[in-house]
Amino acid sequence: MKLTTFNTLFSDRFLSLFEIKYIDREGQPNTWQLVSREKKGPKCFTGRLETADAVVIVPYHRERKQLAVIREFRIALGGFQYGFPAGLVEPGESVETAVRRELMEETGLTVVRHHRTSPVVFSSSGITDESVIIAHVDCVGDPSDAGNSASEQIETLFVGKTEAERLCRDDTLLMDVKTWLVLSGFAAGGLW
Repeated sequence: MKLTTFNTLFSDRFLSLFEIKYIDREGQPNTWQLVSREKKGPKCFTGRLETADAVVIVPYHRERKQLAVIREFRIALGGFQYGFPAGLVEPGESVETAVRRELMEETGLTVVRHHRTSPVVFSSSGITDESVIIAHVDCVGDPSDAGNSASEQIETLFVGKTEAERLCRDDTLLMDVKTWLVLSGFAAGGLW
């Protein structure tokens, strides 16, 4: 498999659609389309695979001894999805600063300790080169939606191990894959 060139099919403020031309394993020319947050070209051509577009925050509330999970209306799903607070890393912003800002904006909670962060990981590489860093943090405070914009509808929930297991078993809920994986591990006995 060898990538050869790409064409920009569409680009706006937040997303671009690219068509990648490549030679498949039988030596035949082929194409693939993907969505990216990049403007100059997909990350496989720009060499920015090690750069995170966004952060996903796994917040453990110190006083409550529970995880903070959000229930957010997601346009693409036409309903509410259970997930963790997340958001884009602004240009020039550190991952740690993005984590603090996004947790405060989406939940009103304050980061008091960073436990660990993942390397750059990819959310759905079949259709996008979007990458995230997952940050495990301790937090404090009371939830607030004051930082939510008009285009966001977010509710903060606190989840213990029993509730995490119940959420993971409920196949009627819409749930982010990263959240399901973390909650199922939390329900089984641990976070770190």
